[in-house]
Amino acid sequence: QVQLVESGGGLVQAGGSLRLSCAASGGTFSRYTMGWFRQAPGKEREFLADIAWSAIAVSYADSVKGRFTISKNSAKATVYLQMNNLKPEDTAVYYCAARTSFSYDYWGQGTLVTVSS
Repeated sequence: QVQLVESGGGLVQAGGSLRLSCAASGGTFSRYTMGWFRQAPGKEREFLADIAWSAIAVSYADSVKGRFTISKNSAKATVYLQMNNLKPEDTAVYYCAARTSFSYDYWGQGTLVTVSS
């Protein structure tokens, strides 16, 4: 069974940085695409970025392009989301997810990021 565990959330001041981690286990991850999402209170879940384990191609939502960077360490089966120049509107629960097809099949429990002004 695939398991995803996020970590690295916390409280940060506006303009600061955080790096989120997503440790993956229980699957053959060379077949997966890994994504980061977030959900703010009262809002729908929002796609942020994704990366394929077996490729170098990445994609980003326009809202975070230039501020957030997704990366992976295949040896550690871990995906990262480096977040720079954080804004109060980035406050949300951040989730990582994994898919082998069009839809995401596996989700982590989420990690809370709070950005103070």
